Amino acid sequence: MKLLRIYIVEDEPLIASTIETALLKQGYQVCGDTDNAHGALSDIKSLRPDLVLVDIQLDGDKTGVYLAKQLDSLGVPYIYLTSQTDPQTITEVKQTKPLGYIVKPFTEAGLRGSIEIAWSNYSQEEDDFLVFTSNNMTYKIKQSQILYLKAFDNYCYIFTKDTKYLVPKTLKYTSETLTDQFIKTHRSYIVNSSKITSISSDFVLLDVIEVPLSQSYKETIRQYFKN
Repeated sequence: MKLLRIYIVEDEPLIASTIETALLKQGYQVCGDTDNAHGALSDIKSLRPDLVLVDIQLDGDKTGVYLAKQLDSLGVPYIYLTSQTDPQTITEVKQTKPLGYIVKPFTEAGLRGSIEIAWSNYSQEEDDFLVFTSNNMTYKIKQSQILYLKAFDNYCYIFTKDTKYLVPKTLKYTSETLTDQFIKTHRSYIVNSSKITSISSDFVLLDVIEVPLSQSYKETIRQYFKN
């Protein structure tokens, strides 16, 4: 198994220390830790850990769920550390995409098992990720999160539901590692076909977003949409 670099976000010092000791004993690397979401986000952007352990309930004005949403946007995988939580928090947690959950209190064996299972499942999906650079940051996001790509001179934009990234590469270059579900609707646009909700004479709809559809791609899109 890959020697994982793990970052810990936990506001109880004793638990954070216990986690770090257990991880080191199991052969993992701990590249940093903090007790708050703001500090974690800053560290994670610079350290780029393989995996983040995030306590759901943190002290301060920003919770672990807030941090998790930022990690989803950055494409950084994470596992929640959790004890019993209130219904409101559970509702918020459902809006995020963790690799799994580690329930407190935990054993050393349980901690390792949860990490290995989560990372194994994540690694099996490696081909479904897109890695790119935007604004001097390297991102790794699931292709399923991408709505469409748009050419912009020798650059291109990548659009997800919540974020727009400007990539200093051409549309052709950026799209080379995308799966077959991404198809052209226009010489300047590539869409995630699984996100198409309807087709008109001159555009496709991705829910409420209109993406141009040129004459030369209409038949291909219509055939693909029927499948």
